[in-house]
Amino acid sequence: MKKRFTEEQIIGFLREGDKGVAVKDLCRRHGFSEASYYLWRSKFGGMDVSDAKRLRALEAENARLKKLLAESMLENEVTREALRKK
Repeated sequence: MKKRFTEEQIIGFLREGDKGVAVKDLCRRHGFSEASYYLWRSKFGGMDVSDAKRLRALEAENARLKKLLAESMLENEVTREALRKK
């Protein structure tokens, strides 16, 4: 899924909103919905660009670890089934 805005851009939009620019004007100027603004604010509110990059890295690592755990659990279950049949 291609994202239209980078984390850096989103944090810039949020900073503009914090400076007092009306949310409606901000959304219209940059071409996104108010719902997107509030979703981003809940996820990225108060973050710096470096924090957002760290968050992305941690999310990727978490996804990788969950995949490894699922594969390991599946392998264990297959082994147990094979042992039960013997």
